Amino acid sequence: MKSESDSTIYVSDVDGTLLGDDGVLSDYSREKLQGLLEAGVNFTVASARSIVSLHQTLGEMPFRLPVIEINGAFITDFHSREHLFINAMDSELAREVCGHIRSYGCLPFVAAFNGSDRLYYERVLNEGMGWYHDNRKACNDERLRHVERLEYVLDERVVAFTVVNTYDKLKGLAEKVSGDLGGRLQTHFFENPYSPPWWWLTIHDKQACKSNAIRTLVDYAGFSMDKLVVFGDNLNDVRMFKMAARAVAVENASDEIKQYATEIIGTNEDDSVVKYVMGKEND
Repeated sequence: MKSESDSTIYVSDVDGTLLGDDGVLSDYSREKLQGLLEAGVNFTVASARSIVSLHQTLGEMPFRLPVIEINGAFITDFHSREHLFINAMDSELAREVCGHIRSYGCLPFVAAFNGSDRLYYERVLNEGMGWYHDNRKACNDERLRHVERLEYVLDERVVAFTVVNTYDKLKGLAEKVSGDLGGRLQTHFFENPYSPPWWWLTIHDKQACKSNAIRTLVDYAGFSMDKLVVFGDNLNDVRMFKMAARAVAVENASDEIKQYATEIIGTNEDDSVVKYVMGKEND
């Protein structure tokens, strides 16, 4: 896939940026974004969500460009759901990570690819894990699979561990993993806004980050980095803010993200990303 266009390419985070606080794309943003895409505007998303979740949230949006999912673990054709690029960790590293997680009395969900997407779990240990499990089940997420022991699946192409627990339980684990394996991993530690007060620790291969995936996508689609505009709100957007020509933070973004922003727009509740793109394209 190569584009002859030298126009701007827009890449937006999803939760807290493109979506409202309720995790829903507003009717206004849905209608206007669809119109922008149909008019040929080069817009896509980079999200911590999976392609399954992106489809459930965004619907049949006419993306021409691939989307970035699971924080850069996959670059995926939105319509066919084919993964064009996969950033997985090797099985030895996956086993080390799983061992660290067990040593803290936790169990993860494991996102992997074995010819099709999988989301494995061994046991549900707390209400936070229960919320995630039940959410995926209610959405008919066909990735969800119970296994007797997670180690049985770690020879597959593991792209993410998601550990859900209390802040106190996960803080030490996050520090341990970052200290022992930090040079080989990307980690994100945050309170899930949709399931408070539960905290999430997500662990990926070091290549699985939004900034790396965006560089790959820009090159793959034939664009130039100096035409890149990104939108975001949270810590997992820092690296893409640092590498973008224009980094646009929504008003509700964290203070750390705003330090790297070239522009600050309205909040996610005000359809600010779509309005910004409309304004730039109509200049």
